[in-house]
Amino acid sequence: MKNKIRKIETISDFHKIRGLSSPLHPLVSLVDYGLSKILPEHIGEHWNFDFYSIGVKRNVGTIRYGQQKYDFDEGLMSFISPGQILSIEPNTKANLKPSGWLLLIHPDFFWNSSLSKTIKQYDFFDYSINEALFMSEKEEAVIEGIFQNIKQEIENNIDNFSQNIIIAQIELLLNYAQRFYQRQFITRKKTSHYKLNDVEALLNEYFNGEEVINKGLPTVQYIANTLNMSPGYLSSLLKSLTGQTTQQHIHDKLIEKAKEKLSTTNLSVSEIAYELGFEHSQSFSKLFKTKTNVSPLKFRASFN
Repeated sequence: MKNKIRKIETISDFHKIRGLSSPLHPLVSLVDYGLSKILPEHIGEHWNFDFYSIGVKRNVGTIRYGQQKYDFDEGLMSFISPGQILSIEPNTKANLKPSGWLLLIHPDFFWNSSLSKTIKQYDFFDYSINEALFMSEKEEAVIEGIFQNIKQEIENNIDNFSQNIIIAQIELLLNYAQRFYQRQFITRKKTSHYKLNDVEALLNEYFNGEEVINKGLPTVQYIANTLNMSPGYLSSLLKSLTGQTTQQHIHDKLIEKAKEKLSTTNLSVSEIAYELGFEHSQSFSKLFKTKTNVSPLKFRASFN
């Protein structure tokens, strides 16, 4: 049945679905994307992995992530964490052959290592496919070198040092990816600043209209969805530009509007809290004091 969600629990299962020979290690595998294929019975399915997937790919066709489609004819690097759902439609362009590498890592492989905890700190695992990393040839060569080190270690006889060596290479790869993403934010600064302007305009519209009363405070998810971005990517982009996350931008706009109402109207603190989307004025007063070091009433008194 097409369009069903197929849960892929093991790396061995992934190898079978992609027409590959069995992996050399049950918990980690480096796949040559040029050798993989999608068997006819799996075309159109949506896949839910129980493991991490880190890929550098070219000409892989169209990937559907959520409700969106993205063309992957260009080379890029993507990061998929356990539980995310995606599907792939094979490339039908006769002159383009898929190529690249796909590193698959089961969370159990990180057991008793530093990455078992720190891997959650790499925000790009929460980015959507359309926010993948576009690399220069020099950057791609760096990642290719790390993949080759992992490949060599997997293909050698596994010993007591193998896990630590492979994990060290994965950690190096993730740190380079973090650096390259920061470069991407900078090199696309013009586009990034447009996004910052979009966030400001959206927050102004939200707080100046009826939505804040009817729906409460805007959430990071709401802002990201409206701008067609993942929450993680939006926060990382804003932080690279301003040093603040999306949530901090929401709070700053909230405090700005609160100060405006406190200084230019006779509305009570409870009325202002209600107009800014708070169910309880105590929550508003607590947040206001946290952000400004003074209570709403003390702030208002400073204008008298």
